[in-house]
Amino acid sequence: MESPVKHNDEQAIDVMLRPSSWAEYVGQDKVKRQLHVMLQAAKQRGEVCDHLLFYGQAGLGKTTLANLVAKELGAAFKVTSGPALEKMGDLAAVLTNLERNDVLFIDEAHRLNRMIEEVLYPAMEASKLNLIVGKGPGARNVALDLPPFTLVAATTRANLLSGPLRSRFGASFKLDYYEVSDIEAILARSAEIIGVSIGRDGIASLARASRFTPRVANRLLKRVRDYAQVHGEKIVSAKTVADTLGLLEIDTLGLEPYDRRLIATIIEKFHGGPVGLSTLAAALNDEKGSIEDVHEPYLMSIGLVLRTQTGRVATEAAYRHLGFPVPESKLL
Repeated sequence: MESPVKHNDEQAIDVMLRPSSWAEYVGQDKVKRQLHVMLQAAKQRGEVCDHLLFYGQAGLGKTTLANLVAKELGAAFKVTSGPALEKMGDLAAVLTNLERNDVLFIDEAHRLNRMIEEVLYPAMEASKLNLIVGKGPGARNVALDLPPFTLVAATTRANLLSGPLRSRFGASFKLDYYEVSDIEAILARSAEIIGVSIGRDGIASLARASRFTPRVANRLLKRVRDYAQVHGEKIVSAKTVADTLGLLEIDTLGLEPYDRRLIATIIEKFHGGPVGLSTLAAALNDEKGSIEDVHEPYLMSIGLVLRTQTGRVATEAAYRHLGFPVPESKLL
């Protein structure tokens, strides 16, 4: 199976698959409508757009949205991340290189340390950079004027952002999981870009296993492309998708081995729950944050796990999906 992509750089392919216009960005219609009003109003007034916060699970398109915001405003797009801004000097270097109307994108904003946040506050509110020059008794405060700019922050853990930082954003947007029909449209576009001939049944099968997430969908599409090429299949069918997912140990709902192990642990070791997060993490030999932020949201969205006040609970659907006998207490 030949692909028009003449290189093996998967990161470059990911960039190619990223939507470059609003028309290409499928899904998140409510967020796009709200953004459109804000951006058009700022452009009509000739003002810099308010600071924006995007939050939601990984792979839902936060970075792409930030890029499209910059394009809509006709602004330069400067990128950094929370972990990269360790010291005041790191942030000062970024801020002093901004020009009027630039869009500064900070990914993983929940990992900003408090010292950096304190410097960001006056920069966001008054376009001022307050620095301390010198040490000891001779130290003095210096305030530098910054050009007006728009800060766009993205995070998968909005709850970890401090209240003062959240309050300085003009608008916050939560990105939700995509509809299956949207994932199908995304897969059809991506397949065309990387030269994969895939039937409607193949797209439908792949979409159902994509965890309602574009990044996952594109990743699986690339693995299906690999499988089809190695096995000499010119057109990807539902069987090709099923064989690829089987090789990757991904089931029809998109559950990976760890997801199934998590559910099986709740059922087998804790009689279906409820079980506390700390206890579950210890049983899985994993971090609580990994369970809570990476795996639970999807399992909850498809109704296999419930998060209750007393702990995590496996649902009747979880028992059935993994082939466990359903106890009477779980029958609805």
